[in-house]
Amino acid sequence: MSMDIQQLTAVINQFVTDKGWYAEGSRYPQTPRNIAVSVAVEAAEILEHFQFGDAPKDPQAIAGELADVANYLFQLAYLLEIDLEQAILEKLQVNYGREWV
Repeated sequence: MSMDIQQLTAVINQFVTDKGWYAEGSRYPQTPRNIAVSVAVEAAEILEHFQFGDAPKDPQAIAGELADVANYLFQLAYLLEIDLEQAILEKLQVNYGREWV
């Protein structure tokens, strides 16, 4: 099953809604700040898989960590009303014009 970014974001938001995390008084308030922190925390968990080697020992576990980062990233873009697809395309265009030294 294939989805575009908007469809995937809708699935993520449905999950968050079903868990009650968008509800007022949730133990896990879904504020942009909290989600940004979660992106960083989950990204750090990716690094754990490379802590003592160049390749992850458990590809399925790192796939789960990548999915966690993506879920939070898509949710953060939604909360900040950022069209992530457009932002990615625009950033790629900027990067085509950059030189790294």
